[in-house]
Amino acid sequence: MTSLILKGGWVMAPIIAGSVVALTLVLERLWFFWTIRLDAPSFGESVFRLVKAKDFAGAARLCERMRGPLAEIFRVGLEHAGEPVMEIDRVMEREGNRQIQEAEKNLNFLLVIIGIEPLLGFLGTILGLIRAFMAWETLGASVTVSALAAGIYQAMITTAAGLIVAIPYFVVYHAFVGRVNSLSQDLTHFGGEFVSVLAKTGRAGASS
Repeated sequence: MTSLILKGGWVMAPIIAGSVVALTLVLERLWFFWTIRLDAPSFGESVFRLVKAKDFAGAARLCERMRGPLAEIFRVGLEHAGEPVMEIDRVMEREGNRQIQEAEKNLNFLLVIIGIEPLLGFLGTILGLIRAFMAWETLGASVTVSALAAGIYQAMITTAAGLIVAIPYFVVYHAFVGRVNSLSQDLTHFGGEFVSVLAKTGRAGASS
């Protein structure tokens, strides 16, 4: 493995560095999504049941015990209970947007690395071919395969390295995007239902 990296030339250094950074970002996002995992339908039903029973303190305590974006928008909604429906909806939407931004954190950086890695591989390919053709030009008719091998090695190794890094992270990135989209849909659905339930209890005033 070390010999292959050395044959790939200096371009392998940023390719490897990018893969390490990407792995760090992926592990950080995996930990984030693990910490906010939640059975949204079950949790939502528990909160709605408490709100319908007008046990707002119990609903607030439940939201404080749970971690995650859905618990946060419920908590914010309960803090503004008694205000006009439009105001409650507005503050919950604002909190929801903040939670989605938090879920999307570092995904843009991961996408940049995914885009750069193949380009670095192609750069290594070009540099390797230049190296091979320079050897060919220098040796002329007496050129041998071994004289061209270094350049060809660099061309092939860097291309493969760039793609090996980019492809799996590309899949992981879209898995994260799917998780964020699912989270956004949950916040929209259960947030709207929460406002409706709160209004039926009389704890949400009329729109001004």
